[in-house]
Amino acid sequence: MVDQPPPLNAKVLTVSDGVVAGTREDTSGEALAGRLTMAGWTVLDHRVVADGTETVREALLEMADGFTGVIATTGGTGFGPRDLTPEGTREAIEREAPGIAEAMRLVNPLGRLSRGVAGTVGETLVINGPGSTKGAVETLEAVLDVLPHVVQLMRGDTAH
Repeated sequence: MVDQPPPLNAKVLTVSDGVVAGTREDTSGEALAGRLTMAGWTVLDHRVVADGTETVREALLEMADGFTGVIATTGGTGFGPRDLTPEGTREAIEREAPGIAEAMRLVNPLGRLSRGVAGTVGETLVINGPGSTKGAVETLEAVLDVLPHVVQLMRGDTAH
């Protein structure tokens, strides 16, 4: 019998006051979930929270509890006064993954405006993407090829 590879599980967190208030559609979160699914990931959860350090930190910690996989966030990585996703993420993660965040920024000249971070909490990798639909998908695609290996390493499987 051939060993099946472990499942690739993901969650999506949209950070947006407008989506929470019902004045904006969550197109970037839906696009991230769709792109992950298309790449063979199972999206187990998709949440929306208001902008802010505490809301992001609390959502990430709750979503990561007992979870092995990737949480892709969208929104709150810019310079607006309520763009605090990186701050909330830093309060939730245990170790930063700067190479992943840097790769995400390099896909587009506007990436230089991103303050997004990446890092781990337990066996979960959190990656921050921008709130625009195009930017969220582009930045995910910049690192999608290495994400299965990251999850494998977080599980403690270093044999490959």
